[in-house]
Amino acid sequence: MDARKALLQCFGKVYPLMPLALLALAIGAFGIGTTEFVIMGLLPEVASDYGVSIPTAGLLVTGYALGVVLGAPLMTVLGTKVSRKRMLMLLMGLFIAGNLLSALAPAFSVMLAGRVIASLAHGAFFGIGSVVAADLVAPDKRAGAIAMMFTGLTVANVVGVPLGTLVGQSVGWRVTFGIVAALGVIGLAGIARLVPDMPKPEGVRLGHELAAFKNVQVLLAMAMTVLGFGGVFAAITYIAPMMTHAAGYADGSVTWLLVLFGLGMVGGNLVGGRFADRALMPMLYVSLGALAVVLALFTLTAHNKFAAAVTIALIGALGFATVPPLQKRVLDQAHGAPTLASAVNIGAFNLGNALAAWLGGLVIAAGFGYTAPNWVGAALAAAALVLAVLSAALERRGNASGTVVAASVPGEQRTPVHQ
Repeated sequence: MDARKALLQCFGKVYPLMPLALLALAIGAFGIGTTEFVIMGLLPEVASDYGVSIPTAGLLVTGYALGVVLGAPLMTVLGTKVSRKRMLMLLMGLFIAGNLLSALAPAFSVMLAGRVIASLAHGAFFGIGSVVAADLVAPDKRAGAIAMMFTGLTVANVVGVPLGTLVGQSVGWRVTFGIVAALGVIGLAGIARLVPDMPKPEGVRLGHELAAFKNVQVLLAMAMTVLGFGGVFAAITYIAPMMTHAAGYADGSVTWLLVLFGLGMVGGNLVGGRFADRALMPMLYVSLGALAVVLALFTLTAHNKFAAAVTIALIGALGFATVPPLQKRVLDQAHGAPTLASAVNIGAFNLGNALAAWLGGLVIAAGFGYTAPNWVGAALAAAALVLAVLSAALERRGNASGTVVAASVPGEQRTPVHQ
């Protein structure tokens, strides 16, 4: 028995309904998740080394997020001429190069450029990966498969981000980004070995992919993504200065606070994936409504160590409970040509991140204090809930009138691929 068969047998005992390729996608997601979130715990160190303010250092979050927004459609379109597996490998190579540049950057502007380069791989990787994950399983397991891939991203917040923060605070943040580049190498190897060569659907062209954006439900889902997860980033981007100044935590405590946030993300992601296959819109109502309430309360709980820790875990859980249902809704509504829409929705997550980080920096710079971004996050999450209610109402009206709202490619059939 070769190594691949042995790994398949072992993985099958733990996740009997999940193809082994999802493990490879999760490994890549782990590396990407680490580099996306680890910067939040290292903002004070990076700002100090380069002699810039905390809000200026926050541009490393905003720049990364905007890079995802631009890179998601760009890299997906460029990848239409190659297989999805090969494109995933190319994206991991770009991710490795960006993190190496960040690790070696002699100036803040160069590090920002490295962050943007790495971010160009992010949206397309999760967008294409979501399509691959969904095609690997039966239709009633699609949200669960997407959640399994995103588990790599959430586990990164439990393991990769805290360890990266600890390393960065102990021996330097440059070492952290060097380790992240090494994670990218491991992810690349896993994709090359484990992800099957899946043929591209016949008859699907760029025009078909773009047609999905004429569907108002696709656009509403993306708007929910921008606002809903943006609410999470409004608070979490500035968690290090917020917890040290408002709650009175020591600098070293940020590491385990990020562990709590990551644990919440893992749980929320799995719960969201499970219930999205059963009752997608009710799952969004509950998670977005509760997220808005918890973010508003964080303005008060941020001043108490215990209450702040509990709130951080809840923000992670409620925020990531929205990810599988929102991603699945985009795939469902863009049925027949989902790849570009899926990638752009990942960009929408990061557009929300960029918007929230920018707005959070504005209210801090305006003198409202380090807890003020929580109000920004609560408002964003509440707006996402309003859009969810509107989307469901329009869908009911369309169904009642017999209107077909989902974009599709005539003659294409979805055939699950199993290992």
